[in-house]
Amino acid sequence: MLPFKIHILGCGSALPTLKHYASSQIVEIRNKLFMIDCGEGSQLQLRRSKISFSKLTAIFISHLHGDHCFGVIGMISTFGLLGRTAPLHIYAHEDFEKILHDEMEAFCNSLDFEVVFHKVDTTTSNVVYEDKTVTVTTIPLDHRIPCCGYLFHEKQTLPHIRPDMIKFYNIPTCYINNIKNGADWQLDDGTVIPNSHLTIPADAPRTYAYCSDTKYMPKLYELVEGVDLLYHESTYCSDNMERAESYYHSTAAQAATVARDAHVKRLIIGHYSSRYQDESVFLKEAREIFPETELTYEMDVFEI
Repeated sequence: MLPFKIHILGCGSALPTLKHYASSQIVEIRNKLFMIDCGEGSQLQLRRSKISFSKLTAIFISHLHGDHCFGVIGMISTFGLLGRTAPLHIYAHEDFEKILHDEMEAFCNSLDFEVVFHKVDTTTSNVVYEDKTVTVTTIPLDHRIPCCGYLFHEKQTLPHIRPDMIKFYNIPTCYINNIKNGADWQLDDGTVIPNSHLTIPADAPRTYAYCSDTKYMPKLYELVEGVDLLYHESTYCSDNMERAESYYHSTAAQAATVARDAHVKRLIIGHYSSRYQDESVFLKEAREIFPETELTYEMDVFEI
């Protein structure tokens, strides 16, 4: 099974601290790299993670608060200095297009690669990216400005070939792709060897949902039902419920409630307010509702 990993580059909230970087993650799926959010300092964290800059295909921005997008122009500039030639795709709310254009005119006006902007409708759930291995779908969220999360869904792979059966029946190598695609094998005497005897069922497709800044949404669970791994912001604990509601953020308990109602396999939380010096309080609160919860920290890697 090819890797499906989530690399945490930053898990802090808006106010910079010496402990946490602003929001940013790398989704590594079947040898492709995608970035979700790109707060200030993301490229430094990318360096520390030893992830290759050149393999980054696209950046998905959840919303236009600085702790989620201030790092984009710096990263584009660095790509230019490194001699990048492959296009870089950026997915964000339409208001980011002019901001990005003006920044590039000022700081990055002689690049050797194309920056391709894709407008994202944050109000509906739509597929915004698709290739042979993965689809990326928006998850509408409820924040103070237009905001969405992203659902990464691995596409179904073909069944695994049973080498022992291929050898036993002396099946030519040139026919293996046909068998992977469902064909049976016929012996010289006319006996048909069914495909199920020649293959092992494919691995189940894996899923990751990223829910950025949002107030608690009672129906959000419907959009992330059954995912293997859910990231949900938990800026506050329940002791700051009034502040969470005022700033359209969630508590650890609310994040855990979404995970429980959605029947996800695992929950990871982050975007911690700088008011908290000890993140263990988030974990304690969340696990009382959803035990399969983990905290995120910079340089953590979660495998699916």
